Amino acid sequence: MERIEMRSPYIGIVGSGSCTPEVEELAAEVGREVARKGAVLVCGGLGGVMSAVSRGAKEIGGVTVGILPGTDPSEANEFIDFPIATGMGQARNAIIAHTADVLIAIEGGYGALSEIALALKVGKGVVALKCPFPIPGILAVNTPIDAVNEALTLTELGRKPPRFTG
Repeated sequence: MERIEMRSPYIGIVGSGSCTPEVEELAAEVGREVARKGAVLVCGGLGGVMSAVSRGAKEIGGVTVGILPGTDPSEANEFIDFPIATGMGQARNAIIAHTADVLIAIEGGYGALSEIALALKVGKGVVALKCPFPIPGILAVNTPIDAVNEALTLTELGRKPPRFTG
């Protein structure tokens, strides 16, 4: 694992609060890869994809931040280092989209879709791994390693995704 620095990239991971074992393992591998690359993992801090990526990151000593919908930091999954209780419900998705330098979407539902849309709206890159939404401006990849590598490339180059004007 690379060392976390004060301005290490913040990679936001978005996905469903419940998921299949296959998606859970993909998410855990994304979390491990984020930690290997020395980035900070930002997510919604609860279950499903969020718990799996956080677990993966913690398995190899990564740093995790959970942006929670409620007011109680203890609601975070056990793998979150820094729980941020917002009391904002689903509106906390805007905080995730603005906090992360780039997003990786792993499958997901309407919550993930809102985070993707917000990130694209503010000019952040979005990488999709098993994302069911055909959205202009996102970069689809096939593996967890590709997801993290592409996310870091978007961050390092400061590339903006194409704007959707529809």
